[in-house]
Amino acid sequence: MKLIYIANARIPTEKAHGIQIMEVCSAFAKEGLEVELIAPRRFNRIKNDPFRYYGKERNFKIKKLFCLDLIILDKYIGITGLWAESLTFFFSTLFYMIFQKVDVVYTRDKFFLPFSLIKKNIIFEAHTFPKNYYLYSFFLKRARRIVVITQKLKNLLTESKISLDKILVAPDGVDLKEFNIKETKEECRQKLNLPQDKKIILYTGHLYQWKGADVLLEVARKFSIDNYQFSNYLFIFVGGTEKDIVSFKKQAENLNNVLVVGHRPHSEIPYWLKAADVLVLPNSGEEDISKFWTSPMKMFEYMASRRPIVASDLPSIKEVLNERNAILVEPDNPEALAQGIKEALRNTQLSDKITEQAFQGVQEYTWQKRAKNILEFINHSL
Repeated sequence: MKLIYIANARIPTEKAHGIQIMEVCSAFAKEGLEVELIAPRRFNRIKNDPFRYYGKERNFKIKKLFCLDLIILDKYIGITGLWAESLTFFFSTLFYMIFQKVDVVYTRDKFFLPFSLIKKNIIFEAHTFPKNYYLYSFFLKRARRIVVITQKLKNLLTESKISLDKILVAPDGVDLKEFNIKETKEECRQKLNLPQDKKIILYTGHLYQWKGADVLLEVARKFSIDNYQFSNYLFIFVGGTEKDIVSFKKQAENLNNVLVVGHRPHSEIPYWLKAADVLVLPNSGEEDISKFWTSPMKMFEYMASRRPIVASDLPSIKEVLNERNAILVEPDNPEALAQGIKEALRNTQLSDKITEQAFQGVQEYTWQKRAKNILEFINHSL
């Protein structure tokens, strides 16, 4: 069976969706499918080969198609650049698809839902609920199957008259082999040039407001005031875009207990996680994407890393985490987050318990099991 994955994304990219797209394609290929990823040929500061950049085996093809890449001019022409890129890539893909014999067309970009007018085998993976749902409802109803990453998204779609049996809930996942590294915490710190005598509280991911990294930074600021009591605490932030990193570093100026590392290759992330004492998932509850829709890949990576997790008590997060495998705290509350971190460091018995429960639980959230479930779901409709 041949599957074409259409992604209007810069590949490789420092953003999380690039990891997710590559993992999904690789997992489908391991299930025996002939997989081809179609992406736009865009300007890219990252010159690495995508397979090497993401540490994935070369078991599927990547086809880059023409687009008018004016996104780099957004500073001067605004959203016009995005529309020019999207429309030209849409028509390039449409022309390419006319000559392709394909069993499944898979995409997470709602912009390509109109392909359901010419292809009856569209599988759409929803990561958010469309703002202008009425513009896409007709095409969503024509899609063969819809995959969503949270139960809330399924509920919203069924409330919007999408047939219940067309929708599968499939949270994101993790490659357990990638995070099963032999190095100890001390060896990881040595490899990354991190201090051995600090209690490291670590966050990975982007620095957008709804991710909650600014709340963790406030915790670091509070701890820095009492240098004597918390002088051995180090807060590390790994990830972010160039623009966001510059802004975040300014916010962290004069905080000697904060290290803003910036973007690191995904293959390096297992070492950062294992070097930590506590991993933090501080998502904000002020936006629906964070409160209801997200299925953070870092959540599963945290679980696979065998380190205690302190996370926001949100419906989206609680579809996977609970009081048995994490310390849950009130979102957008630096004081509550600080108490959760202190508890994780102080109560080693609790930390050991939730760490083991999280590791056992994440065994069900591998990319491979996810791909198998999706394919079984798709096959029922073919």
